[in-house]
Amino acid sequence: MRVLLAGATGTLGTELVSQLLRADHEVLGLTRTEAGARRLAAAGVTPVVADLLDGAALLDAVRGHQADAVVHQATALTRMPLFHRDLYTTDALREQGTANLLRAAAAVGARRFVTQSFFLGYGYRDHGTEPVTEDRPFAPPGHGAFEVHMKSMRANERQALGTPGIDGIALRYGLFYGPEPSTRRLMDLARSRLLPAVRPAGVVSLVHVHDAASAAVAALDRGRPGQAYNVADDEPVAFDAYVAALARAAGAPRPLRAPAWLLGATPYLHALMARTRIRLSSERAKRELGWSPAYPTLRDGSATLASRPALRRGPS
Repeated sequence: MRVLLAGATGTLGTELVSQLLRADHEVLGLTRTEAGARRLAAAGVTPVVADLLDGAALLDAVRGHQADAVVHQATALTRMPLFHRDLYTTDALREQGTANLLRAAAAVGARRFVTQSFFLGYGYRDHGTEPVTEDRPFAPPGHGAFEVHMKSMRANERQALGTPGIDGIALRYGLFYGPEPSTRRLMDLARSRLLPAVRPAGVVSLVHVHDAASAAVAALDRGRPGQAYNVADDEPVAFDAYVAALARAAGAPRPLRAPAWLLGATPYLHALMARTRIRLSSERAKRELGWSPAYPTLRDGSATLASRPALRRGPS
């Protein structure tokens, strides 16, 4: 396929470019900067320079291009968000950015549209011990400031899955980790003993960036239009265990233990690290996409944490 990829120079986009090229797809990479364009061109990607939040500029940039599919992997996150405001630009990319990208899909003649969704769309709360499947309600109304994020995730999926003439697919990713900026930032904090293991701890479903990218490649080929897929590894972890694993990978001392109430000044971080307990089931993705994680547990993926991603050329 000829694929227009939004977020092509981000962490997940970088890995996805490499996997798409190795699978013999042709890639048009959307980037906001000329430096990003040069980086993409060096990797064998056709760069398209535009801001995803500027709908008119995006349509101008894709004029004259053709594509079979569009993949939306654009976020504005380079580290784990601490405050609600840290997510506002990503919220806009999920809502207005998706709307702009769907118009771009029509302009380039693409029908297939794969969008990045997120496991926290099921709600920042304790979901119990049973695996959460795609049949659970997604993006219900949130409380207070959390509704801003829920609204954006709701809008992202509603647009991607419900636009006439578009074969939309949503990938509800777990929490990303791997050789990427957010994980490296947490490891740096662990070395400085500034990343505590709080109790009581939440439970999260993780996904290595390699496996997140491979799910997107599989969705291009085999995803069912109108369908959402959970994409996570096979072993949910308590957040304090995740912090301890990051500290070990960083060669840092054992994290200090702290009561969860100390995170009260950062409500978003408190909700993620202490209040939310969610165990994703990825059985639908395995069954329908033929996908399985190369790193099925955090133990398997920990050895990759010291490396750094780089755009690689596809087959010549």
